[in-house]
Amino acid sequence: MGKLGIDDVDDLSGVTLLAKDREVLFAQQSECTFIFNRSGGWPSGVVMSFVYHEECLWIASVVNRPQVACLAEDPRVTVVVSNAGTQTPARQMIAVRGVAVIHEPGSETFENMLHTIGARLQPADPMAFVRLLDTPKRRILQVIPAGISSSHDSRRMPGDGRGGPAKIAAEKNE
Repeated sequence: MGKLGIDDVDDLSGVTLLAKDREVLFAQQSECTFIFNRSGGWPSGVVMSFVYHEECLWIASVVNRPQVACLAEDPRVTVVVSNAGTQTPARQMIAVRGVAVIHEPGSETFENMLHTIGARLQPADPMAFVRLLDTPKRRILQVIPAGISSSHDSRRMPGDGRGGPAKIAAEKNE
């Protein structure tokens, strides 16, 4: 087995995304891949907007879409977030396993998160976005993290995982 980032990039277990960098990633990114289980056991995924708030991931969706309808049978999900499209350098990703809770219109959580989502995803005119989202079929999905199935931060390996000079010094996992 060679040295990571020098001889190969096979074992990435030592270059996970640190807790402080997870917070930065969640603050900068607003798009995720939401992975859920369909009837019959096949996993499925959709790209969706999200907000990270109070240590949970929050997503607005519609009751009759598969990503909501299938949660009644199996609320276990995985949410994958990468730094693609952000100003964060290099390549970062995290896959968070969690349990999804569905919040319906009229609940305090639904109303509060609708406004939080509006403010985060449409800061120029949050209420315009809230008006679009505030429909009888709308649901707010709260993903309560149960663990991290994988993560990666290429800045933590020599050459940024591409064979060049290292960008930051390797840190121990937190």
